[in-house]
Amino acid sequence: MAFQTPILPTFDESAAEAARRRQDRLTKPAHSLGRLEELSIQLAGITGQPNPSVLRKAVIVMAGDHGVTAEGVSAYPAEVTPQMVLNFLHGGAAINVLARQADARVVVVDVGVAHDLPDHPKLTSRKVARGTRNMAQGPAMTQAEVETAIEAGIELVQVEIERGLDLVATGDMGIGNTTASSALTAVFTGLPVERVTGRGTGLDDGGLARKIEVIERSLRVNCPDPNHPLEVLCKVGGLEIAGLVGVILGAAARRVPVVLDGFISGAAALTAYALNPAVQPFLIASHQSVEAGHRAILDHLKLRPLLNLDLRLGEGSGAVLAFSLIEAAVRILKEMATFDQAGVSEKHG
Repeated sequence: MAFQTPILPTFDESAAEAARRRQDRLTKPAHSLGRLEELSIQLAGITGQPNPSVLRKAVIVMAGDHGVTAEGVSAYPAEVTPQMVLNFLHGGAAINVLARQADARVVVVDVGVAHDLPDHPKLTSRKVARGTRNMAQGPAMTQAEVETAIEAGIELVQVEIERGLDLVATGDMGIGNTTASSALTAVFTGLPVERVTGRGTGLDDGGLARKIEVIERSLRVNCPDPNHPLEVLCKVGGLEIAGLVGVILGAAARRVPVVLDGFISGAAALTAYALNPAVQPFLIASHQSVEAGHRAILDHLKLRPLLNLDLRLGEGSGAVLAFSLIEAAVRILKEMATFDQAGVSEKHG
């Protein structure tokens, strides 16, 4: 049976309009809280609730390795992927610190790490393969692998929703994944590789030139067609990126707002959008990464980032940082008094 993307609901315009009307009655000049007002209205439309809740929060961190690291495209060795997964599990990474501050749970998923990880109560093992193949020599994955990874993401976010989830962030870990993300971005936006390729974990000028050449070679070898998104993902994507595509589509299908992290999450969102453009209203861009291609992704998806802090870590760090702004937007909508309640005079005329 052919793979089917989830059926997505429509953005609830009536709930959004109810939130907009309430914003106009709150004790402040109209639109004086700017993006926070817009955010609360978007959340109402996503959830279908004029007074949405975002108390129950999680970040799903998908981990996978990339065969293209054999081409020398990263400043760090591939061994860092499993090492960082263990760091996540022990609570020592940036995402753990930021999630504790935001009172969000961290869900760590092995969807394609090229090492055998020890059993751990906080590790969800959905390993599809031990990393991808080298996309500079041929397709990174088979269609079956891509579909299995996407389905894993869909199923995992459904499990988290059943546990109780109002807001989900996308996180990633995978040495080499900015190379795959640049390739996906070049294909889906039509921009030249050099315009959407950055330094990743800290490449020097020579390393960046080599990375660009490897991506261009990968596109020549594979000839991915942007009109066939699954094929593009198979040829130049990653297992953790495919897993995040599933998280994004699965959350949107259940009206859970998706808070995108940086470049890797953006590449997953580009792919999800190519599969089903109806996902766009359910996406919130947490920040703009310093990675060269992230601005192109945000422009293509017509998303405005909430923050610009020169972040380039991944893990879901920027998305979880944005949780506090999202919660502030909702609390203003729900808790702020209206002019009538507060007995405050309104604007003349």
